[in-house]
Amino acid sequence: MPHNRARLCGSACALKGTAMSAKVSPALDDLLVSPGFYQDPYPIYAELRRQVRVAWSEALGGWLIPRYDDVVATMLDVKHFSSQGRVLAVLDRLPQELRPHFRPFENHFTGGLINADPPNHTRLRALVNHAFTPRTVERLKPRIQVLVDELIDNVVAGGQMDLIHDFAYPLPAIVIAEILGVPPETREDFQVWSDGVLAFQGTGFVTPEVLDAAQTHLIAMRNFLAELLDDRRKQPRDDLLSELVRAEVEGDRLTPAELLTTCVTLLIAGHETTTNLIASGLYTLLRQPAALDRLRSDPSLLPSAVEEMMRYEGPLQRNPRRMTEDYEYGGALLRKGDYVLQMMGAANRDGQQFPNPEQFDLARTPNRHIAFGFGIHFCVGAPLARMEVPIAVGTVLRRLPNLRLAAEELAWRPHGLLRGLYKLPVSF
Repeated sequence: MPHNRARLCGSACALKGTAMSAKVSPALDDLLVSPGFYQDPYPIYAELRRQVRVAWSEALGGWLIPRYDDVVATMLDVKHFSSQGRVLAVLDRLPQELRPHFRPFENHFTGGLINADPPNHTRLRALVNHAFTPRTVERLKPRIQVLVDELIDNVVAGGQMDLIHDFAYPLPAIVIAEILGVPPETREDFQVWSDGVLAFQGTGFVTPEVLDAAQTHLIAMRNFLAELLDDRRKQPRDDLLSELVRAEVEGDRLTPAELLTTCVTLLIAGHETTTNLIASGLYTLLRQPAALDRLRSDPSLLPSAVEEMMRYEGPLQRNPRRMTEDYEYGGALLRKGDYVLQMMGAANRDGQQFPNPEQFDLARTPNRHIAFGFGIHFCVGAPLARMEVPIAVGTVLRRLPNLRLAAEELAWRPHGLLRGLYKLPVSF
């Protein structure tokens, strides 16, 4: 617990001898949860990288790891930096008498693909990969192009749109709904559910009220998906829900609980991050006319441009882990159960890995960004995003040649985990 940090590290460091209890400076800690951070975190990330390698943040209630090499190293070290229970640190800060109320929340985030370590993660990943195949993704390409053109057709005559509401949100929402076999008319519901479920991960400390709202949205989403999965057991279709129900590897199948948790993850991750990537990528291009003109004149740069969008304005800014045991890393003693935040947004602008990291370079090579994670938890949906986003961005630039921002100041959502704009008004 944060208020015990000095006491715990004091005794532990005495035992270890060399381990230190590094802390983020109070001034920098305040900036990490300030309105200015959400608008532009990158100068604060640069200062964080300069000051610390591993340090405790009172503001966020965990250890921060901001440098590229350390983020990669700890992503690979699943023995100490665990995904199991990584989200449940928020429950440790609640009054004990409230814990039974949040049992549905706890049960959901205890298991599932992104909350598991080997060997269970290995098993779950094999089963999901068995259903979510490259063939499943590749056959969507013509359909994605049709959807992109339809969404542009809907707005082109008006000469303006909110690029998020009218394009960047509905596209991936429809795509993941069609892949899973979720009725597309329910996408407004699962946007509400997704936003509600993710809201509690935006800061280090969460009130019972925020957590209760997240649990309510989570239960609604699970109930909705449970009905669909039950239907697929009785009447399989040509969709991912049916594939997950019947997926089998060496006689093993996903349990009903694992199915539900996996489908919630795919539904949320399948549209939330891609929405932000499309919007943030186009916003970045519109603020850099030279890069925009270059990409329009040379569409072959689209794949590398999308990789740079992921590095420069990654939709996932940090990744939580939890310590499995007391462990000394980078001169600090991290205690069993401690919350660790791998600061991906900071790592992706680390000058030790990326020359001129603050420059948006369409043709950056190599570009070993970690926007999709690294190691065994590398995003299972990365191939879909890498196909979907170039089609979306390339078609927008081709069909709307006079695209420009229709507002000078835009607001970013106050969320530490996900980076995305509220709105993106454009004219053309």
